[in-house]
Amino acid sequence: MTGEVQECSQERHRSVPPAAQRVIADASRPQTVSLNDYLEGFSRIVTPVWVFDTDEGRVRWANPAAMELWRAKTLDELVARNMADEMSPTVATRLKQYQQDFHQGSWFTEVWTLYPNGEPVTLHCTFSGIQLDDGSMGMFCQAVEESQDTPETLRSVQALLHTTVMISLYDLGGARVYQNPAAREVLGEQAVELINRFADATDYNVLRLMLERDGTASFVSRVNTATGPRWHEINARKSRDAVTGTPAILITEVDVSELKETERRAQYLAVHDMLTGLPNRAFMQREFSERLLLAGSEGRAVGFLFIDLDNFKTINDTLGHAVGDKLLIEVARRLTANTRSGDMVTRLGGDEFIVFINEASERFEVQSQAERIREVLSEPVKLAEYELRTTPSIGISLFPEDGEDMEALMKHADLAMYQAKDLGRNQHCFFTSDMRDRAQTRLELESSLRSAVDHGEFELYYQPQVCFKTGRVRGAEALLRWHHPTRGTLAPGAFMSVAEETGLIEQIGEWIFADAAAQQVKWREQGHDLSVSINLSPRQFNSEELIPMIKRIAATQGCDPTSLDLEITESMLMGDSDKIVHALQTLSHMGFSIAIDDFGTGYSNLAYLQRYPISSLKIDRSFIRDLGETSAITELIIAMCKLLNVKIIAEGVEEAHQLAWLAEKGCHQYQGYFFSPPVREGDFIALLTSAENAGAPVFDLDAVARRQIAG
Repeated sequence: MTGEVQECSQERHRSVPPAAQRVIADASRPQTVSLNDYLEGFSRIVTPVWVFDTDEGRVRWANPAAMELWRAKTLDELVARNMADEMSPTVATRLKQYQQDFHQGSWFTEVWTLYPNGEPVTLHCTFSGIQLDDGSMGMFCQAVEESQDTPETLRSVQALLHTTVMISLYDLGGARVYQNPAAREVLGEQAVELINRFADATDYNVLRLMLERDGTASFVSRVNTATGPRWHEINARKSRDAVTGTPAILITEVDVSELKETERRAQYLAVHDMLTGLPNRAFMQREFSERLLLAGSEGRAVGFLFIDLDNFKTINDTLGHAVGDKLLIEVARRLTANTRSGDMVTRLGGDEFIVFINEASERFEVQSQAERIREVLSEPVKLAEYELRTTPSIGISLFPEDGEDMEALMKHADLAMYQAKDLGRNQHCFFTSDMRDRAQTRLELESSLRSAVDHGEFELYYQPQVCFKTGRVRGAEALLRWHHPTRGTLAPGAFMSVAEETGLIEQIGEWIFADAAAQQVKWREQGHDLSVSINLSPRQFNSEELIPMIKRIAATQGCDPTSLDLEITESMLMGDSDKIVHALQTLSHMGFSIAIDDFGTGYSNLAYLQRYPISSLKIDRSFIRDLGETSAITELIIAMCKLLNVKIIAEGVEEAHQLAWLAEKGCHQYQGYFFSPPVREGDFIALLTSAENAGAPVFDLDAVARRQIAG
């Protein structure tokens, strides 16, 4: 039925005129004749009467007064109107509510504004249920008298209908007197009794106390609704029923469940890590401090395990952050699943985690827990096409012996973790007082390293690469040395990890490439046909500036790219395949050779040799050192490289028997202390000049064989 409700308050039965009462009673009585025959008796009534089909949204029958009201010339014309298309959702909802109540014999007198042909007409209407011929429940409507309400009253009642604010009126006993459509729709039968409205009965008591004390109440409560518990902001006040004048309670409500959930989520995120769901640093600082106070009062010892994942940055840089994130999620799951119920796991950020051991009275128990964590975190992790292996380095500090507050315990566990890394990673270490001295040394190293970059304290040494077939030096690997002002000459192992962590490696790496390229040009001008191998770090290789830097320096130095080998580790080939292929192909098209360094120490996969433009492979020194145990693998690598036409270079050759074995298997080149350690540029040239002036190969393979037989 088209129209806008202008007042939704239900009037008492006695407020209906006697004639209307008879009409309602007759209309509600079960019929034994057809509906139209029964309604014919209402044709001469001078007030508008009509029957509305709520399901169809059409008038089924109307007397002449009603046809005049609806501006219809004939009944057929009125019946043909589809009023559902013009009906607002709020009115449709209200009519459906009527239809449900009619089954219980309810009827209503309300002020409505109807819009026949778009013209507003405000009337007092009486609605009751009537059974239609098809058995459905229709609505018997009678316009009792024209409303004399003011425009302000009409508009305010219209707003009452359409507002989404839920408005309810209860008597002082808590029984429902009235609900606007919004309240009826949301609350349903949960709102019949006020006490049943609240999910927590305590809130009902709070409402009563506030009303008795102040006459008003305002609070947020969890309430029962037709769709389950929700959070509502409730405002209540003492009032009177406008119909009877009796004391009542007027309640308005707004659903704030989404706001409450947002608030809860914000509170959760403030103290939890978004990626893993573990408590974060903020939670840890609050919770752990409270736990320390409790442990101190009870005389208990507790433990801190500071966990850092080994080589996680390499995985993140090569495979991408998405894979790295999945690995962190799995690490968090394993940590949570393998700690005791009283303990707590938190994520500090990056690949750092803390395990708070609530009871650490026995040192061996803490050690046992650390070993268990090392074991579970070292197991392979399968992510898509990758099987990743990462190990933890764990530092341990104990309360109260290693510190009595969070800051001290965290700092000391962190120092112990770095000690575990220095010992070769995949270790756990308890804090000791001398670790403070080593930490101070590391800080000094970082400061000195920055000074070394600024003051040019680096130098390249060169280790010869010797051809098995000719015995001559065919190239050299450029190896960095730092002439420290007080510690002497340092190899990369003493400072390269700090350079990577601080980002200084990019600046140092650019200097290495420029100096090595200049050296290649110098040797070429001196008549030496030598290639130079230059190591690229993971951070360099993943930098967008790498290729522009190489182009710029190669052009400036005038070097021959075909005589420069760029060495990368095999772990650097994992990750975004398209990006890696593009970078390597670009370098290859520029003329540079690509070499895989330390092959066999990471995620060994000979498929890389087909997938990427790789020209040479360097067998890691560990395979050469342990030939007795690794000869089968080493021989397989050499055979595969030959099939794929990839140059093979053996690293770390120190013994004659190693050299003889590699020569027999057809290895192409080698480098190592058997021939020469890394030397300065002047010594390298002296070595070449001396051999060439002697008119003999620098290296005689037959002499090596004779020496092996003799000795």
